Amino acid sequence: MNDPASRVKRPRAAMMALLFTIAAVVLVIDQFTKFLAVSLLEDQPPVPVIGSLAGFTFYRNPGAALGLGSSVTWIFPIIAIGVFVAILVISRKLGSRAWAIGLGLLLGGLFGNLVDRLFREPAFLHGAVVDFIDLSLFICNVADIAISAAAVTLVIVSLRGIDIDGSDSTRVKEDSHD
Repeated sequence: MNDPASRVKRPRAAMMALLFTIAAVVLVIDQFTKFLAVSLLEDQPPVPVIGSLAGFTFYRNPGAALGLGSSVTWIFPIIAIGVFVAILVISRKLGSRAWAIGLGLLLGGLFGNLVDRLFREPAFLHGAVVDFIDLSLFICNVADIAISAAAVTLVIVSLRGIDIDGSDSTRVKEDSHD
């Protein structure tokens, strides 16, 4: 039990705590920054920070990424709840710190935008997500950044061959060929 794959395994309770702590921190930061955006940026002209490359522009996004799906906004909360359930199911095997971080970022970002969909104007299940970080090509929020960071994290972890339980899937494959 002293092989590298064993050493990366962590107690499930600690990994679940890490996952939910990251999710809660992302949710709080996301909602706080959206509160500030609504208070300070709504009905104001864009605020450039790095010339035209980045700044703050207030936007209520009724759709998904890049405004897609704005006519079917009710579907996004359903998808978010489905992803939440999937995270709960797969987290039962959680033993990897990297997977806990990735899933925590995903869950926090998911809930950040779900809160908007449920409780912001124009109506329950149809709320527009508050976006305010203008990156020239698109406008996003902290939840979107967390979701993107989660995607990158989970792809890297998968490419490195680390399974959700913390084992090294490349080592298991190599061992089975011996």
